[in-house]
Amino acid sequence: MPDAPARHGERHRAEDRRRFPAALLFGAPGVGKGTQGSILARIPGFFHLSSGDIFRSIDLGGEDGREITRHISRGDLVPDELTVKVWRRALDAHMFLSSFKPREDLLILDGIPRNVHQAQMLQEHVEVKALIHLECTDTEAMVTRLRRRALREGRMDDASEDIIRHRYEVYSRATAPVSEFYPPEVIHRLDAIGSPAAILRRVLDVLVPIQDAVFAAPEQAAEGETPSAGA
Repeated sequence: MPDAPARHGERHRAEDRRRFPAALLFGAPGVGKGTQGSILARIPGFFHLSSGDIFRSIDLGGEDGREITRHISRGDLVPDELTVKVWRRALDAHMFLSSFKPREDLLILDGIPRNVHQAQMLQEHVEVKALIHLECTDTEAMVTRLRRRALREGRMDDASEDIIRHRYEVYSRATAPVSEFYPPEVIHRLDAIGSPAAILRRVLDVLVPIQDAVFAAPEQAAEGETPSAGA
């Protein structure tokens, strides 16, 4: 009979081969994805993983950190292969530390995928149950919000108005088409105007039934066979 460490290692190897049920927080810069993600992270059963937070916490002295800094300081996207590699490494670390429990938590992704190629690459790792598209047509209000956030948090990706507007151009050109990659039944367009609590209620209206459906059959989830939200 294998000892406990061996069983632990086998479980992690099995989880590494799974496609994890996930929901994507999606929308233009400043629309409130990070705010909603950080709130959801405090609710049991959700695990929020932000690529922006991963990039900002990486060792800037390392090769990956230097390359990431070169891109985000200009408002450009980090190369796809590097993005997915660093993201997966962070996810594995959270699984190892048991801060992300795949059998219990619905993975909430924020800031990835940033283009269709990344969406294609992520298919190996996650099964997207919902894409929550937070929408706000008032671009100027979001630019103002990003500038205030930059001053408050010292964020280089919002360091100047020129960089912010360049980020919007990149979003329109590269990121917005991601929503067309996924089937219409997983797309949920939500109004991002209102208090964080009001927006959270809209988000939970989408996520709670999905979470219930995904984890209603633990034996299926353990094998990587996740039912649809309508099951």
